[in-house]
Amino acid sequence: MNIKQAAEASGLPPKTIRYYEQIGLIKPARSANSYRDFSETDVHNLAFIARARALGFSIEDCRALLALYEDKSRASADVKAIAQRHLDEIEAKILQLAEMRDTLSALVLACRGNHRPDCPILASMSGD
Repeated sequence: MNIKQAAEASGLPPKTIRYYEQIGLIKPARSANSYRDFSETDVHNLAFIARARALGFSIEDCRALLALYEDKSRASADVKAIAQRHLDEIEAKILQLAEMRDTLSALVLACRGNHRPDCPILASMSGD
């Protein structure tokens, strides 16, 4: 199938598919006229990558997960290690965002928001 059909079947834009090919994440066959010729396996792998990216996995994590998916002798512990590391990163980001929210919330509450120039929000950002 051509790239348009692969895009429709996988839910990815053609530009993204071309990028994934460029970085070696997928390798569709080429027809005699040099057009990309996507197999059902290629489309399945594209959909796999799309789902992994939707979960926030990096391109390199997607590469590793796809390799593990294709390796029928894989250990599920290897897959779990990648997912656990990503989950730990997400948890750390959530904590950072919660701290940012709490700090900004306190600053917004401290600011009178009136016509006067003094502002605890700006004072905090300037280090005063």
